[in-house]
Amino acid sequence: MKRFTLTLISALFVVLLPGYAQENIDYSKIDILLIRGDYKKAIDTCRQILSVDTLNSEVYYKLGLAYQNLLPDDKSFDCFLRAAAISPDNAQYTFMVAKSYFNKGKINQAEPLLLKLCAIDSLNWQYAFYLTSVYMQKGRYDESIEIYNRFSLQDSSNYVFLDKIGFACLRKGELEKAIDLYNRSLALNNKNTNAIKNLSFLYSSTNNVDTALQLLTKAIAIDSTDMDLYARRAGIYYLVNFYSKALNDYLKILNSGDSAVLYLKRSGIGYSNTRKPKEAIRYLKLAYNKDSSDYETASYLGQNFYSLKDPKKSIYYYSKVLSILSPLSKQINVALIMLAESQKSGGFYKEAIDTYIDAMKTSSDVNLYMIVANLYDDKLNDIPKAIYYYDLFLDKMTSSKSNFKSDYAESIKKRLDFLKEKKNPAVNKN
Repeated sequence: MKRFTLTLISALFVVLLPGYAQENIDYSKIDILLIRGDYKKAIDTCRQILSVDTLNSEVYYKLGLAYQNLLPDDKSFDCFLRAAAISPDNAQYTFMVAKSYFNKGKINQAEPLLLKLCAIDSLNWQYAFYLTSVYMQKGRYDESIEIYNRFSLQDSSNYVFLDKIGFACLRKGELEKAIDLYNRSLALNNKNTNAIKNLSFLYSSTNNVDTALQLLTKAIAIDSTDMDLYARRAGIYYLVNFYSKALNDYLKILNSGDSAVLYLKRSGIGYSNTRKPKEAIRYLKLAYNKDSSDYETASYLGQNFYSLKDPKKSIYYYSKVLSILSPLSKQINVALIMLAESQKSGGFYKEAIDTYIDAMKTSSDVNLYMIVANLYDDKLNDIPKAIYYYDLFLDKMTSSKSNFKSDYAESIKKRLDFLKEKKNPAVNKN
């Protein structure tokens, strides 16, 4: 009887232990380990608890937090997923799963979870932030704006919401509306450099270049360490051919330690356009060493060596330009011919002729002259131009490496004589 009683007590202890353990766990100890950054110990503690309490969602959540700070996020995500599965009504666990999906780029899986969370608490900015980010990635700008407007109505002094609405309008192409919103944002916080960046872009996009430059100059005065501001201002200066001012900004960026090929190249071009070939070559060579496939850099090097009366190096770099562009020119020629063929098939004969003539400039194919002559002859009934291109074809045919049958040439000559007689019958009779 005693043995039966002991067995029953043991069985009850095994069944009740998980629930008892969950109720009596001191989670603050795990929290302290997490705060201290002792993630390995936190993981060991959580795993010990889960070995006897496999349905403890809180411990799975804390284990996920520990893994998140120590290892690639696969293990942490699995823990958050388990916690949410055990306690599906816990918004915190669901949010961590949704955020993990979002960070992995799986926005379709994140969206329904975020919608569920926003339905529970429509004024939780964290939930709304991720949901609107999903909408923005999907191009659903109006849905994002609707959510931002809801928050803006709750707190009209918060410039962040105006920035968000402004950016959504920018993406929609409603530039004037976006400009108004960003100006309202700056009225609330005139040191908001992110708003200034977007507003300067909008002004430069609407041909208000001076205003864009003034804004960026103002932002640089606010934060002179933000190299992105210099890059944006330099880009505008460069596009409007203010090379000297652009050069100053690009040199500032390079001096900060950013040696991106674009900044090296544009610094070289800045010096080149301000007639300082030695300085130009210094930066252009650095850019060329990083990207020898850029024909523009090679061309400017050729130009500056020519200015310095160094023909050997000038020849070298101009030869590089030709070698870079040669495959491209062949591809352009093929594209021109195919475009002309399509235009001819569609009955756009005048446009086709113009395109064939463009192709002639870089092609050695004498058949193009024959095609144009036929179009003028058969489709447009323009005898003078047909005669001109038949003559050109026969002339080029004699020096061409292509083998044409003699009877083919004779048939062209007969057609040419016929057209000439038709053009000037009186002259030919005499």
